[in-house]
Amino acid sequence: MNPEIEESGYSEYPSDTDMPKILEGKGETERLLPATVSVSTSSNQWQEYGERIAAFLQDLPRYVTQFFSNYKGPLGTVGLILAVVITVKVTLALLDALDDIPLIAPTLELIGLAYTTWFVYRYLLSAASRQELSQDFQNLKEQVFGTGS
Repeated sequence: MNPEIEESGYSEYPSDTDMPKILEGKGETERLLPATVSVSTSSNQWQEYGERIAAFLQDLPRYVTQFFSNYKGPLGTVGLILAVVITVKVTLALLDALDDIPLIAPTLELIGLAYTTWFVYRYLLSAASRQELSQDFQNLKEQVFGTGS
């Protein structure tokens, strides 16, 4: 052993006083055992946590039902907004995919130009056709918003 360590009172081996003592029986036999956490205390805590979790899971359907009944309007609005956002994203992705196909984009532009030309010729050139378009628009407005508006 190193004499410097012995002089300082430090030993590389633990002494009997460094180890916790647990008495067995009525003090007749003394055993040196490391200190441990009480198993019954730990078990009781885990059992308490388990009971709390079980009670929460048992009441979970009631909590969810109550939540949805209290917030039916806002949840419907949020759901509608999410549906619109998803629909717009899917539509834009579909149009982007169609735009990548050769000859599809110019063909659709040609169809749009032809329809615009037909609409101008059919409804906007003469006063009588503009009056007809205005009447059709008023009829559509009455159907959508109700009569008398």
